[in-house]
Amino acid sequence: MFFSELGENLGGPKNPLYLLHDRLKGEDAKIVDLVRGNVNEHGIVFPPGLLDEILKNAAEAARVYRPDSLGQRPARESIARYYGTLGIPADQVVITPGTSVSYWYCFKLLAEAGDEILCPQPSYPLFDYIAQLCGVQMTHYRLVESRDWAIDLDHLEHQITTATRAIVLISPHNPTGMVADRQQLEGLAEIALRHALPIISDEVFNEFIFGLDSFPRIAGTEAPLVFTLNGFSKMFALPGIKIGWMAVTGEQSLVRKAVSALELISDTFLPVNEIAQFAVPEIFRQGQDFLKRYAQWVAECRSAALEGLKGVSFVQPRGSFYITLPIAGDEEKTAAALLEGERILVHPGYFYDIAPDHLVMTFIDDPALVKHHFERIRETAGGM
Repeated sequence: MFFSELGENLGGPKNPLYLLHDRLKGEDAKIVDLVRGNVNEHGIVFPPGLLDEILKNAAEAARVYRPDSLGQRPARESIARYYGTLGIPADQVVITPGTSVSYWYCFKLLAEAGDEILCPQPSYPLFDYIAQLCGVQMTHYRLVESRDWAIDLDHLEHQITTATRAIVLISPHNPTGMVADRQQLEGLAEIALRHALPIISDEVFNEFIFGLDSFPRIAGTEAPLVFTLNGFSKMFALPGIKIGWMAVTGEQSLVRKAVSALELISDTFLPVNEIAQFAVPEIFRQGQDFLKRYAQWVAECRSAALEGLKGVSFVQPRGSFYITLPIAGDEEKTAAALLEGERILVHPGYFYDIAPDHLVMTFIDDPALVKHHFERIRETAGGM
């Protein structure tokens, strides 16, 4: 036998939607991808000249290899400053090569094989793969569409078992666009305190919120232990630089234990590029004007998508890059019809554990074409 049980069971046959996608690509069809949400493909890139200069100086700072298990201190200090009035010390920040690895660290830190991690439903397929790699089980709590995808706190608490080891919070949420308000966060913190559970808070879309004066953070509540995850992939449109982090907050004895264990995990691999780490302070300092323009561009894409869906009833996203759209027809057939007839790739809702029938799509697209594409989605979905 060449492979472990895990190795034998990873992967599988392609979904029919992607078999159709591959056939059309093989015929040189031009497909509008409303799934990935990669802003770089639409010309949104961190200013190249500025990035070149920052990386050149960072390479000089990293010339002599002196790794820090938690991450280079100048980078951690700049990340700590990002959280402002929360007053998170740099020694409570752990740098990682991205949010996916941050999740892996948290799952390994908090759960044994067979334990459960509680995450929102709708969910994101990435979690299933990370859970498999960690040997843990993902269980779900509901987000309620009729309440603007709010967290169903009663259902969440009923889902907690003796095997539950952590609660995942995603706000802004992918793919619904929900942003948890202060009341929801306080309620979640009370549940976590009652059941002695840590919270893993994914905030990667927090710079992209709409109609809100400020972004509420679970780290500002009385939750006993919080791992706040973020990174440069979405924030500065720098997915290739591979910089993410965890800010650990809560009861100090728990924070110290968590950081100590995470330091050892990180030291085992030392996986974060040193040049990228030394670039962090200047990307934060010099990238603010770019971030403002970028966030405005995202807001304009969202507005164009909403204009294209005018007359359709759905929960408008308060954050992130995605729209979850309820439809009257069969979601698989509608997604296939959009791909075959309009050359627009969207996902059926079951990819995200959404009860049928829904379509999930990003509004990250060529701004001049967003409205047109969403009009085609409205007309195709309405006609099914």
